[in-house]
Amino acid sequence: MTRTLIKGATIITMDAQGDLPQGDILVTGDSLTEIAPVIHAGDAQVVDATGFIIIPGLVNAHMHTWQTALRGLASNWTLLEYFKNMHAGLATVFEPQDLHVATLVGALNQLNCGTTTLADWCHNNPTPEHNDAAIAALLESGIRAAFFHGTAKPDPKPGQKPFWEVAHPRAEIERLLKAQQGQPLLNVHAAVLGPHYSTLEVALHDFAMARELGLIASLHQGGGPARTPDGWEQLEAAGLLGDHINIVHGHALSDAQLQRFCALGMSFSAAAESEMTQGHGYPITGRLRAVGRAPSLGVDLESAVSGDMLTQARVALGMQRALDNAAFREAHGGIPPTSTVTTREALSWVTVEGARMLKQSHRIGSLAAGKQADLVMIRATDLNMQPVHDPVSSVVTQTSLANIDSVMVAGRWKKRHGQLLGVDLKPHLEALRASGEKITKALML
Repeated sequence: MTRTLIKGATIITMDAQGDLPQGDILVTGDSLTEIAPVIHAGDAQVVDATGFIIIPGLVNAHMHTWQTALRGLASNWTLLEYFKNMHAGLATVFEPQDLHVATLVGALNQLNCGTTTLADWCHNNPTPEHNDAAIAALLESGIRAAFFHGTAKPDPKPGQKPFWEVAHPRAEIERLLKAQQGQPLLNVHAAVLGPHYSTLEVALHDFAMARELGLIASLHQGGGPARTPDGWEQLEAAGLLGDHINIVHGHALSDAQLQRFCALGMSFSAAAESEMTQGHGYPITGRLRAVGRAPSLGVDLESAVSGDMLTQARVALGMQRALDNAAFREAHGGIPPTSTVTTREALSWVTVEGARMLKQSHRIGSLAAGKQADLVMIRATDLNMQPVHDPVSSVVTQTSLANIDSVMVAGRWKKRHGQLLGVDLKPHLEALRASGEKITKALML
């Protein structure tokens, strides 16, 4: 079994063990064996990490990876324009091969940026072939992935039911679960409509299905009026809520609902940059903190915003600090005496909280013996990083893609010395450009 000894790094564990100003990490197979100031392992391959900061692999808790070929296209759209142009327009011309190349390149970019776990929320999959193409791409990329099986959302044709009246296809979820058994880096879950975007009948079916199959049910909440205004009350009364329910965005929920849902163990995923860009409203980060909880974070749409999770942490942190500062000034007429949110907390949103949302805290999200060896080496000797006074703050506020030197997933290097390993990007990028051109031309955008 392969053993790797990473020596001399500043280690941010995000675990009870605490950080090591200088320490070693021993990796055996796919797992972390030991983290200590000094480790001796004579038969291990040694990696000199002097001058590096090591953090847990980042977790992208929500991304529609199928939109990678449309990067930047939606950057000036509000949510209403997005619904019209994307779901009722561009999405309808995607073929399985379009999902494959978009998902593959999108996942590779996540690895390149230091994300080791991707929650791929795939809701442009009208056929089983679309699902198979997206999952094959995730497996090919080598990223740790949670494939959230969603449903396409085109405008209904004459004689068809609208998507909000169609229950989630249980048979297809069961097929995918069976087909992907034994894949150590892949889990399958359900991206359901939820009461905000479906009828009550559909919501009751979908939530019951997820519970019966042991799946995380993730759903969007917000963005215009709800199709079932009392849906959450009905689902709660039916006993269908619990720690397997993940709410994305969360706008329009009352404070009382947030408190009840947090007490039930439900998780929340914010997408601060996307939400502010498209008009959802302010991220619910502060409202969650007020009831003792925290969000995981996701990119949401590379068609609109950056795919870099440290950027997402920075945006979410800055936005919440701004809201808190403004509230203090309004109440007290001056600048607050200290910040309300620390950089360590922001880093937890893209590590620990992402793992919690995926119910994988025992495996990922922090660095500890026995967990999976998912980690990122950040080159702290670079011009933009020096000098390092507070390693956590340097990671959250200073680090860019240029500093992401190496990325490991399950004990295997996926990026080393600034380069992705085992992949020829040129043909994939050519295919991605061709796909993007085909899709946009079909809709004459």
